[in-house]
Amino acid sequence: MRSLILADWLLQYLEKGSGEPITRQIYRLVQAAILAGRLATGAKLPSSRALAKELGVARNTIVEVYDQLLAEGYVESSAGSGTYIADTTPDHIEGAIPRGDADLVKEERKPLSIRGEMLIRMAGVGQYQWGAFMPGLPDISEFPIKIWNRIQGRIWSQPRPRLMTYAPGGGYRPLRRALAEYLRVARSVNCSPEQVIVTTGIHQSIDLAARLLSDPKDCAWIEEPCYWGAKNVLCSLGLTLIPIPLDEEGLNPKAADLETPPRLIFVTPSHQYPLGMVMSLARRRMLLDYAHQHHCWIIEDDYDSEFRYASRPLASLQGLDTAERVIYVGSFSKTLFPGLRVGYLVAPPELAESFARGTAELYREGQLMQQAILTEFIDEGYLNSHIRRMRMLYGERRSLLIKKISERFRERMPVVGDNAGLHLVLELPADADDRQVTAEALSRGIIVRPLTSYYSQANAAHPGLLLGYGCVTTEQICPAFERLASAIETSLGCTIPRISANRS
Repeated sequence: MRSLILADWLLQYLEKGSGEPITRQIYRLVQAAILAGRLATGAKLPSSRALAKELGVARNTIVEVYDQLLAEGYVESSAGSGTYIADTTPDHIEGAIPRGDADLVKEERKPLSIRGEMLIRMAGVGQYQWGAFMPGLPDISEFPIKIWNRIQGRIWSQPRPRLMTYAPGGGYRPLRRALAEYLRVARSVNCSPEQVIVTTGIHQSIDLAARLLSDPKDCAWIEEPCYWGAKNVLCSLGLTLIPIPLDEEGLNPKAADLETPPRLIFVTPSHQYPLGMVMSLARRRMLLDYAHQHHCWIIEDDYDSEFRYASRPLASLQGLDTAERVIYVGSFSKTLFPGLRVGYLVAPPELAESFARGTAELYREGQLMQQAILTEFIDEGYLNSHIRRMRMLYGERRSLLIKKISERFRERMPVVGDNAGLHLVLELPADADDRQVTAEALSRGIIVRPLTSYYSQANAAHPGLLLGYGCVTTEQICPAFERLASAIETSLGCTIPRISANRS
């Protein structure tokens, strides 16, 4: 294109009132013309002065456009010679598939990997993250935000450059010390600050442990049913998952399972997720002995056992481990608020340095300011007082919800797993479709999770609903449950006789 032709073409598309800078528009149009072949390789562009005059813009505008095109390789220039269109033809790749065949291969190849497709297909995260009766959520409206903000203001008021860079391996040292003290007292965890690794939550803790301790195709035992997040993290790393059935004492491996020791064993012994049973002492000792004899690693997920209603919080499995085969993981998502994204992992002494270095290498952690705030929140006693207060509040909500279930459904639909945590399981009749019930409840503004979605084997699944009471106010529980009960009856195609509230 000669100067006048190029200018006329540009003027057709320039929109001076569009809000996009004129320099950017000219650059974008010339770039498109080069890539489309409208401006052939070797063609000389008009001088900046001539093109600026034709377009009615300042010469510096065109100079800026040419400089940008030169920097990105679209044009070439030499002093006194002018500016020419560069050769942008892609280099030939040795052994490349002919274009027609390449298009065919592209059509046949799926965009996601097999591993990626499996992860998306098995995804358990829901679209809705708040409301009655969403499981696993604390009542964030009760969080002592004024205290948190006061600590935050105090920390941010002082220049602290070291808190605004990447976190050291393992996390903020004072927080690791505070966590070690808290876990020793509250959860009977045996650890030093060096063993505590700060993470962004349980998912990252499991991911780190599995990456450092296992290889693709290694076997990992998981509970059946199992928390979907742990299952999907392990599966995404290429591990072969072996679902192990449960009984009233927790994980119950059969003789055939024991014949092939796994590399990893994932358990929730203090409050099984989702069914809620506690692993018995005999079963805990058996599992620890087995891991010691066969060099297995146990990942203990202690996600919400601070909230126990019939007794004091139970001691951790890690606290019984004399062979140092347990990796203990937890977070503040239930005790404080999920958006904090602070979790922790307690590694055996021989692995502590590797885990600290691995965290820094894989994830390049930061958020040291948040970790510093949390440290003072713990040290000043606010964490313990908040947990005590919320335990009482959640206990009241739990009791009210169980009372409403009993009044409405009697023994037809028993409650299980209600002694701890922020959820309970409502068992449905064996022939019920809990996914249909879940959809019907959602249409009425109620969020529950189907129990069958936590099973790996369909023939082992039992229908039920996970009901979270943490994020439902006491005033909301009764009306919300009435809508849920109506959804259950609609889905089951029947009306279940009610029991009078004053009947024993």
